Amino acid sequence: MPQLSKLYLVFYNSLQCLGWALALSRVLGSVLATNSIRGAYASAGDIICLLQTISFLEVIHAAVGLVSSGAVLALMQWGGRTHFLLAIVRQIPEVQNLPSVFITFMAWSITEVIRYSHYALSCTGTCPLWLTYLRYTAFILLYPIGVAPGEMWLMYQALPFIKERDLYANFFNRLSISYYSFILAVLVCYPVLWLKLYLHLFKQRRSKLGKHQRKKRL
Repeated sequence: MPQLSKLYLVFYNSLQCLGWALALSRVLGSVLATNSIRGAYASAGDIICLLQTISFLEVIHAAVGLVSSGAVLALMQWGGRTHFLLAIVRQIPEVQNLPSVFITFMAWSITEVIRYSHYALSCTGTCPLWLTYLRYTAFILLYPIGVAPGEMWLMYQALPFIKERDLYANFFNRLSISYYSFILAVLVCYPVLWLKLYLHLFKQRRSKLGKHQRKKRL
């Protein structure tokens, strides 16, 4: 990898890691200050929305070959999260204080601090084995928690508000479908798409950890 590309990736991943660490500290700080999990969005919503929007760069990284991951998979992950955040949570104030937001933000923040720190250190060749193991193991618990009681449950709870306000009617009416029906379809498809991504992560885990095990034996 050219030196300039490596420096850019170290900078990008370090910045994302610091941003998600800040988001995590804000969520936890809100819990400690208020003794409630209902202030997660008020404390960290803006920064998480910003970090998630910026992460579209990762789709571009994959598309131009800057990283080895697939662009389609990166786009699926980015699109799902960004839609959840900007189209639903940010636009419906009534759902912002729900426990599902806290669950989602905690799962995302912990996952991303691990993931981006691993990427940044891997670019410099100084990533410790324990962090690699954590990177390819923590998702086993964090990913289902973030998706089921987090994202999917919140989308379900948002349905009455979406139907009542006929959100995004101007756009979806041209498609002869309501946004409410679209979200219902998303909820039906979500487990299938999620399972595809989840199994892909297990495949990555076998590949990455197996590689490290072979190096240790050598």
